[in-house]
Amino acid sequence: MRSIRWFVRRAPVADLLLAGALMVLGVAGLAAPWAGNHDRSPEVAGAVLVVLAALPLAVRRAWPLASLLVIAGSTAVYLVRGYPYGLILAALAVAVYTAASRLVMPRALLAGALALAPLAVHGLLPGGGSVPGAIASAAAWVVVPFAVGWIVRTARESAARDRTLQAQRFAYEERLRIAQEVHDVVGHGLAAITMQAEIALHVLPKQPQQAEAALTAISRTGKEALDELRATLAVVRSGEAGGERAPQPELARLDEFVGRMAGAGLAVTVEVTGAPRRLPAAVDLAAYRIVQEALTNVLRHAGSPTAAVRLDHRPDRLLVEVTDEGRGAPSAAERPGHGIPGMRERAVALGGDLTAGPRPGGGFQVCARLPVPEPSS
Repeated sequence: MRSIRWFVRRAPVADLLLAGALMVLGVAGLAAPWAGNHDRSPEVAGAVLVVLAALPLAVRRAWPLASLLVIAGSTAVYLVRGYPYGLILAALAVAVYTAASRLVMPRALLAGALALAPLAVHGLLPGGGSVPGAIASAAAWVVVPFAVGWIVRTARESAARDRTLQAQRFAYEERLRIAQEVHDVVGHGLAAITMQAEIALHVLPKQPQQAEAALTAISRTGKEALDELRATLAVVRSGEAGGERAPQPELARLDEFVGRMAGAGLAVTVEVTGAPRRLPAAVDLAAYRIVQEALTNVLRHAGSPTAAVRLDHRPDRLLVEVTDEGRGAPSAAERPGHGIPGMRERAVALGGDLTAGPRPGGGFQVCARLPVPEPSS
């Protein structure tokens, strides 16, 4: 009784049903007058062999080679004893398919050879039929199931490799995205801190109160940059976006950033036109980062005391413009992997584009067009 429960626990329901169906139909076919041998009455031995050939199918997934050995042996004895062809060969075909689809190539070939043995022996025995007939039987009951099983295994392995490659690609893209976030956070923080430190050093001898304000701004900017950096790196440590995190940068927090830039010595005006609406998170973050990087470049390279940001909300896209009146040094901003290339990558990733260059009347302009999909109804 315990062995029966052990057997059932390891046999899927579908395989139990398959084994039971082949047992019942195989025994019934052996006893039927149309079984192919009208002069032979059914024997208990034949029925036992059919049962022995069908029963291992219940555990064919767990032990494919062992199941095939039992089925092939039962089939060989069945055919050598002169019983007619029947559903016992279907059990053999299913076992061959299972072995080919689950075993590695050397063991699968061994399994195929074991399955061919009973049919070859039966074809060579006197009264076992012609050699072409034995070849046809081998092809129908062994070669074809083996080929189908091997194709299924190859397709399954190919799909698994594709899933692995896709997961690796996603992981690489996520690491690249986080690296870009870190670059933006650290780049802005260091630029603002450097500018404020220079102001503090310049005014310290004559205006210590203004130097104190600059040092306070340095402390605040450094703390905010570190908080944002910790929140970004927390994703790398945990592998997910869960846990306590600082608020995600978004255009709604642009005023805070503009205030920090003012403390660093860059006066920024923000103009919002069109009909503002809630943006997708990816678009909102990209717009914020583009403004952040563009203004950081102004602080670093332009030598301009002012800059202007315009956010134009249109029905199908968001237009982001950042302009300044400084000297505009594109060679400094366009170093590979920094500045403008990074902003352009953000825009292109969303299906948009970004242009940057000197303005005709002087200064520099960055213009990004970010598509905004219509909300699904």
